[in-house]
Amino acid sequence: KNDSYVMSASGGKVSLFNMMTFKVMTTFMPPPPVATYLAFHPQDNNIIAIGMEDSTIQIYNVRVDEVKSKLKGHQKKITGLAFSNVLNILVSSGADAQLCVWSSDGWEKRKSKPVQIPPGRPSSIAGDTRVQFHNDQIHLLMVHDSQLAIYDAAKLERLRQWVPCDSMSASISNATYSCDSQLVVASFNDGVIGIFEAESLRPRCRLASSSYLPPGVSGSTVYPLVVAAHPSEPNQFAIGLTDGSVEVLEPLESEGKWGVVPPTDNGTVSSVSTIPNPGNLGSEQAAR
Repeated sequence: KNDSYVMSASGGKVSLFNMMTFKVMTTFMPPPPVATYLAFHPQDNNIIAIGMEDSTIQIYNVRVDEVKSKLKGHQKKITGLAFSNVLNILVSSGADAQLCVWSSDGWEKRKSKPVQIPPGRPSSIAGDTRVQFHNDQIHLLMVHDSQLAIYDAAKLERLRQWVPCDSMSASISNATYSCDSQLVVASFNDGVIGIFEAESLRPRCRLASSSYLPPGVSGSTVYPLVVAAHPSEPNQFAIGLTDGSVEVLEPLESEGKWGVVPPTDNGTVSSVSTIPNPGNLGSEQAAR
């Protein structure tokens, strides 16, 4: 709520840290089961939603050290949790490729829906399913190995979908909204990074792994597992790679924004290499 606390769980107890002192305030919920995802209630620092490896979600009150509710609706571990303080709901996602909507007032389940695997993709495709709310707290980004999708969270209705294809055809490893929710930045298991318009999921540009990896390192062996948006710079983001390194990427100064082609000295647009099927995919772009 006010950035005063940080939660952490690395296979053991959940720890709550005070950001002013960097000291552990309390630990709770020793495994088993292991906590797999954590989310603060947006209006009450004392309420924490904790996704568990056993597929349950525990609503925990830190102040009274008590589990207020235990939510059951998934078949596999919880891999995503997102609160909306506009709709007063909690959306959960799991490794079962299932989405559930819970009331954040009484914690009853309102809706659930399986993620539809696109044609041509293995129906048994495994992997984490993640969720993140748009800044409007109404639209929801769903990230799965097989697709990106935008949902109307209140109805759990899918509005937009993008499926990997052409030069961005590998499985998706992660994705996030930019801080202003105008872009979606997605990483792929072959090292490629795609930048999309958030509303339409239309690709704006593609970053090859060679734009951020050192020479001689292949994107098939070192690729992003995590993407994080800068909190105030919409065109800047960080990627956490499989080799443990972190890279911060932004457009070249001459370009300013992702997907914008810099002008040449005579005022004409300079050429860029385009990806096949430009209606689906944006231009290749450099980063710094």
